[in-house]
Amino acid sequence: MLKELRIKNLAIIDDLKIRFETGLNVLTGETGAGKSIIVDALGLALGERAQTGMIKSGKDEASVEAFFEVSGHPMLREMGIISEDGIVIRRNISSSGKSRAYINDSLVNIQSLSAIGKTLVDMHGQHEHQSLLSTDNQRTLLDFYGKLHDKRAEVEAVFHEVQSLKKELGKLKENVKERMQRIDLLSFQINEIDSASLKKGEKEALEEERVILSNLNKLNELVETAYTMLYASEGACTEKLSSVISKLREMAAIDPSINETLGLLESAKPLLEDGAVSLRGFKEKYDLDPKRLESIEERLETIKKLEKKYGDGADSIIRYRDEAEKELSTLKHSDEKIDMLECRLREKEEELMNAAAHLSEKRKQTAKDISKAVEKILKELAFEKAGFRVDVRPSPLSSTGIDVIEFLFSANPGEPLKPLAKVASGGELSRIMLALKNILADVDSIPVLIFDEVDAGIGGKTAESVSIKLKRLSKTHQVICTTHLPQIASAADFHIMTEKSQTKDSTSVKIKELTPDERMAEIARMLSGKITDVSLKHAGELLKRSA
Repeated sequence: MLKELRIKNLAIIDDLKIRFETGLNVLTGETGAGKSIIVDALGLALGERAQTGMIKSGKDEASVEAFFEVSGHPMLREMGIISEDGIVIRRNISSSGKSRAYINDSLVNIQSLSAIGKTLVDMHGQHEHQSLLSTDNQRTLLDFYGKLHDKRAEVEAVFHEVQSLKKELGKLKENVKERMQRIDLLSFQINEIDSASLKKGEKEALEEERVILSNLNKLNELVETAYTMLYASEGACTEKLSSVISKLREMAAIDPSINETLGLLESAKPLLEDGAVSLRGFKEKYDLDPKRLESIEERLETIKKLEKKYGDGADSIIRYRDEAEKELSTLKHSDEKIDMLECRLREKEEELMNAAAHLSEKRKQTAKDISKAVEKILKELAFEKAGFRVDVRPSPLSSTGIDVIEFLFSANPGEPLKPLAKVASGGELSRIMLALKNILADVDSIPVLIFDEVDAGIGGKTAESVSIKLKRLSKTHQVICTTHLPQIASAADFHIMTEKSQTKDSTSVKIKELTPDERMAEIARMLSGKITDVSLKHAGELLKRSA
């Protein structure tokens, strides 16, 4: 509930602190005494648009603070604001046009403030009653009365799924040409790489072989010379070593100390012979077809072209090929994906139509119920012959279902039911909204209801009926109401009077929490314009009847 409102430098208000209680809170006072300014100030605290013209003349800044008794608010929890001890909402408006909002001293943007405000307070003035003319708002009220939130949320969720599937399908189908071109390109690239039959390390081996082949004549000449000198000529190294060994053996027979040297040379002989065998192998290696060089150059050129396209080295090229194959597989399966998505879309469209049809049936039944309930209350609000009906008509499928909801009204018998926007006056709208709020009272979760001059254009018996409905609402909500009617003022649980104080240089607003005697005097003034014995007696009767 709203516990306290403090207003500084707003319009003709200097500094005002207003306390509120549970039940029906009524603000009375002469016209221009600041009742609507107080309501406007609360609207500012709840995120309504601020204008610099609202700041009191001669002041640089206006501010409004509202203290709400609330705990465990889910939206506040999401914002990281602790609300166990209640919340203080503060709104500052500067003459420069800047506006700042705070909740428990945490800076919040106006959008967040407005969203939270709508969960705390439901405001109804002449402007707010115009919202009743919107068919979107009328549909929301109908769904609220019928407790159709879950069914409407189901339709909305499936509708968005259908839209998402359509978007995905459209994207896939739009890109058919590009997809086929990509398939052709990837297929060519994979085939080109596969045809090359690349092997790991092949390029390095071929480059080494190319160096050898490019120097083949010189290599053959050198190996032939070396082999001849080592083994294949008269007086070759191996032959001379054999002669040396033979001489040393003769020496060893005479001087055994030479045996160590002999052993070294004898062990060297097989090494020379092995070297000769190895050189013979190189002779065979270099016995190559000169055309082999041409073949290697062609192969290296092929690898070079592939590297330019797909990456440096066989590993990079093969990796590119594997990734291309994965993409190709995905693209080739796009047709299968389209089929799958189309099947899924058909299922979801059927689910959506069933959910929307079910919601529509529930709305039609709820429309009958709410029409009867509103008509009953309207009769109590002096619309004895009025007609009211909630019309449910087919509409193109949307996230809200397949229905257009429209409130139809006729104030007099014999007149056809027409949309509210075409037939209802401001005062009539006020009473229709009051009727709706009464039938929604038990399911309406917003704790505070504000009615700014709901009594516009009514009096007598109708005013008494309005006061009864406001009193009923105050059993389940905190109700704050500005009024000029004594019938409504007499029903208050807490009565506040506003007064305009004027001096030569300034005007300001004061408020007073009325005692029982002061309250009787105020109601007497409201009854006759002045306080007399007769008006006091009538005021006492009103208060007694409302007790």
